[in-house]
Amino acid sequence: MPIVAHNQLPTFARLQLEGETVLTPDKARHQDIREMHIGLLNMMPDAALAATERQFFRLVGESNLIVQFYVHPFTIPAVPRSAEARAYVERYYDNFEQIRKDGLDALIITGANVTQPNLAAEPFWEPLIEVIDWAVDNVTSTLCSCLATHAVMQFRYGQKRRHMDAKTWGVYGHRVLERAHPLVNDVNTVFDVPHSRFNDVSREQFEASGMKVLVASEAAGVHLAVSEDLFRVIFFQGHPEYDTVSLLKEFKREVGLFNTGRRADFPPFPQNYFNLQVAAILDEYRDRLLHARASGGVLPEFPEALIVPRLDNTWHDTAEAVINNWIGMVYQTTNFDRKLPFAEGIDPDDPLQLRSVL
Repeated sequence: MPIVAHNQLPTFARLQLEGETVLTPDKARHQDIREMHIGLLNMMPDAALAATERQFFRLVGESNLIVQFYVHPFTIPAVPRSAEARAYVERYYDNFEQIRKDGLDALIITGANVTQPNLAAEPFWEPLIEVIDWAVDNVTSTLCSCLATHAVMQFRYGQKRRHMDAKTWGVYGHRVLERAHPLVNDVNTVFDVPHSRFNDVSREQFEASGMKVLVASEAAGVHLAVSEDLFRVIFFQGHPEYDTVSLLKEFKREVGLFNTGRRADFPPFPQNYFNLQVAAILDEYRDRLLHARASGGVLPEFPEALIVPRLDNTWHDTAEAVINNWIGMVYQTTNFDRKLPFAEGIDPDDPLQLRSVL
């Protein structure tokens, strides 16, 4: 169902170019359709700010509910920004005080760049706690992505993430562990999810805090867990919102760090992401690059144009299904007070009953 372009945020125009349905406020006013207001606390660094908007807006807009979606991006002023990014945020983003005043049906919180071993030392720590504490008391459901998951597990449940010996980076197979939960209703029992992280909260930590782990991977650990009250807080450790090229962009950035001496080695490939043909292209590029560096020659151009058409996306459909289930649960729960006929007699805290009406 459509997203409503309620301001001039460039993401709306970009989504229209991609074929997504985006309504102007005038057209939205002529439709007698329920509105849903979803907040997006975007803490990503400048380079990923707009891309993260598009990724989450796209997933929300692909819901099959008959709803008009108003997505409200906002951020935390303490997150370091360039002057250009600050101007972008000031022009297009809401502020938390307005969000708090107007209210939300649901909230998504992205990851963020970190510079400290202890998350509590980050400049966004206290403002993030304020947002999450407000959301737990006032928003039907909050979805935490990656870093946000680690932050909530630390400050609300005392479970600190563990730094891993090697980065979990690539596309990994996962299995649904709790098939009766409505969040994974009609989702493939085995599916892929991208990950990109140096830290981990284990299944044992989630379960010790009363969480229910719904989806996990032998190689990558927990991807999806939910709070004990069905879905008040949802935790992602992976990145189901990623575009097909997101991991390629990360890899290209790491290559750039190698070329400028800020990384000692040529980066390893993200696991299970590049097919044999792409790996061969990159092996050849690496050999040419190393030769040029050794001989003082001109560095070859990164072969992005050759690689992009050869990348596969094996996760988006499942990500769309999970987000659709989540929005459906929010919609159903927020409509109990409206006494809709199909909601009568349904206990929102019973997964099997709630699943029957989603």
